[in-house]
Amino acid sequence: MKIINLTQKNILSDSALSADGFFARAKGLLGKKNLDKGEALVISHCQSIHMFFMQFAIDAVFVSRDNVVVGLCKNIKPFRLSPIFLKASFAIELPSGVVNSTQTHLGDKISIEE
Repeated sequence: MKIINLTQKNILSDSALSADGFFARAKGLLGKKNLDKGEALVISHCQSIHMFFMQFAIDAVFVSRDNVVVGLCKNIKPFRLSPIFLKASFAIELPSGVVNSTQTHLGDKISIEE
């Protein structure tokens, strides 16, 4: 999948995977040693994330049903919790630094293409 920030006119990920089922959502990125540039994980039905037992920091973008950014967590480190974003429908986990490098902000419109 490809994830595009339509507001900023740039690409957040050109190689995103989806975690839709219970076990895929529970596992998330556990067991990975890093996220390479261009990679991402889209977690459905997600209003917050945890970083328990993770080995690296990430950026997380929380997106509403109408594909608007409603929450951002930059460089969230292992063994931390994100805030809860009640308006979020899904979360996008990205390599640390992507939110800043793509100038992603609250209110930006996101597109996910298969």
